[in-house]
Amino acid sequence: METQTIKQLQKTANLVRQGVIEGTFCAKSGHPGGSLSIADTLAYLYEIQMRFDPKNPHWEERDRLVLSKGHTCPALYSILAAKGFFAWEELTHLRHVGALLQGHPDMKHIPGVDMSTGSLGQGISAAVGMALAGRLKKADWRVYAILGDGELEEGQVWEAAMFAAHHKLDKLIAVVDNNGLQIDGATADVMPSEPLDQKFEAFNWNVIRVDGHDYAALAEAFAAAAACKGKPTVLLARTVKGKGVSFMEGDYGWHGKAPNAEQYEKARAELSARVAELEGK
Repeated sequence: METQTIKQLQKTANLVRQGVIEGTFCAKSGHPGGSLSIADTLAYLYEIQMRFDPKNPHWEERDRLVLSKGHTCPALYSILAAKGFFAWEELTHLRHVGALLQGHPDMKHIPGVDMSTGSLGQGISAAVGMALAGRLKKADWRVYAILGDGELEEGQVWEAAMFAAHHKLDKLIAVVDNNGLQIDGATADVMPSEPLDQKFEAFNWNVIRVDGHDYAALAEAFAAAAACKGKPTVLLARTVKGKGVSFMEGDYGWHGKAPNAEQYEKARAELSARVAELEGK
C-alpha cells in the first residue's frame, strides 16, 4: 500500500476520532471507547472498500454497512459526515431531543444508515438477510457488518452465523472489533469467547485474524474476503479500545461515559497534534 494512501487513511481515522470526542462531549453521554477502536476499520471501508453515493444514499447498487454494535454510532456518524451524507455540525447535537443523530443508528431518518441497530445480536442477523436478498436479486453489492466481541455473547449471533454459512453467503463480510473489553470489564473475565477463530471455522466461515489498526493488513484481509467463494468471511480484528486518546486506551471504563471539559480538551489536543504530525507541521 502506498505511503500517501496510508497517510490519507490515518487522516480520515483521526477525523473520525475527533468526531467521536466532539459528539460524546456535546451529548454528555455515549460510547467513546468502542467508537474509537473501529475508526480505522471505518476509514478503510469508506475510503477504499465500499461503493456508496452521499448524494443518493439509497442507491440500489451500493454496498451495505450494518453497525451491529450500534452503541458505537458516534464513529459511524463521523465517517458519514466526513463523506458528505450530512453536515459535520450535526455531531454537536448528538443525542439531543429532536436532533438528527440519536444514540443508536436510525435508518428511517439518518442518510447513509442502512440498518437501525442497538439491540446486540440483531444487526448481524439483518446483515445476513441483506446478503441473502442480494443473492436472490443477483446483485453485485456486498454487505459489511461490524460486531463487538462482547456482542458475540448473544446467541442470536450464532444463529445468524449458521444461516449465513448454510446459504453460502460469500458477499457477507463480518468484522469483529476484538478489543477484549466490554461494559463490565475484560471479555475474558465476563464471558470468555475465545477461541473465536475455531468457533467461526466450526460454523463453516472463512476466518481471517488481522490487526485492526494496520491498513496494509486490512487491505490484504478484505482482498482475501472478496476472493473467498462459497462461504461468508469474518475478520477478527484485534484492536485497542479507546485507540487514539491516550487516557482512554485499554480502559473499559470508557465503554459508556463521556469526557468532561478537561478530558475533552486533552483528547482534542492529542488528536490535533496527530493532524499536525500527519501534515508534517
